[in-house]
Amino acid sequence: MNRRPPMIVIEQDGMSHNQKDITHTFQVNFFAMCLLNTFPWDSLGRELITSKTPDIVLDILEKTCLHPICLRNPPSVKYRRRFLTELIKRHEMLDAEPLDSLYEALGEVLCAQEDDMCFKTYLLPTGDAVSLAENVALISEGTTGLVTWEAALYLAEWALENTHIFKNKTVLELGSGVGLTGIVTCRSSSLNKYIFSDCHQAVLQRLKNNIANCLTNGDSNSTSVCVEELVWENVPEEQLQRIQANTIIAADVVYDPEIIAGLVRLLTRLLTCNFQESHPDVYIASTIRNLQTYDCFKKELEKAGLQHVVIKDSVSQVFPYNRESTIEMIKIHV
Repeated sequence: MNRRPPMIVIEQDGMSHNQKDITHTFQVNFFAMCLLNTFPWDSLGRELITSKTPDIVLDILEKTCLHPICLRNPPSVKYRRRFLTELIKRHEMLDAEPLDSLYEALGEVLCAQEDDMCFKTYLLPTGDAVSLAENVALISEGTTGLVTWEAALYLAEWALENTHIFKNKTVLELGSGVGLTGIVTCRSSSLNKYIFSDCHQAVLQRLKNNIANCLTNGDSNSTSVCVEELVWENVPEEQLQRIQANTIIAADVVYDPEIIAGLVRLLTRLLTCNFQESHPDVYIASTIRNLQTYDCFKKELEKAGLQHVVIKDSVSQVFPYNRESTIEMIKIHV
């Protein structure tokens, strides 16, 4: 397997606390490819006026486009071009002298060829960087599974705070997508086994590549990891018997009314199978984009004899994404 990406280490001796915060926010947002309007540009401008030096701009450049992670697992060419263009504009709007290093970095990006694939990198509290290959387009090859969605970020944050739930467990993740939630869970919890699953061939291949890139044999965590093709409507009984998960998790799997019935039938089979000593725990995180679709999911659960409880515990935000979206986490049981 490939070695994991380098850690992001914040070492900025000689900089003020405010400068460190600004630079760190720029770095975290850049690697996660956040919208440019979410960056603290005004704070950067005030810092440039106060310090009267371009040091913070040069440090931001070093911590983003020139960082080893960007050289190995870069955000999209288009994103880097827009970021550098905005950074140059914000610096020079204060009548500052142009910086050769900024223009050299922009020149390299302008000469680069755009690809259908890019990398988003998420920084864990430990300083570890999780770099995931994702598609530039939200929908490609007939699936939405080649990008990371908000509920997956939320579920990963919840897993970071609830490692006890996964201790010594066999975990099955439904609709793993590019693998963020599972990779973060494997990095942070003492699991017995983690089973990633999806149904789309392109997603499964991308998932395997990301697992190889982010979970290595050299990790101190000895979790056994595998990837399963799981078509909800047609899962053989022997496959369920082989999996035998104690804990089942999923994120952003309730988005299309047409797949809800198949999902609920699979959950029913998993929760009522007679080849396990106890019922597994099932946790599902959903971004509620269409209330009617989400209500349909809950009604199907009720019709199947499955109950649910909303998990209302607050979850600390670790990753940069829009928390204004309505995300609900539920635990499903018989």
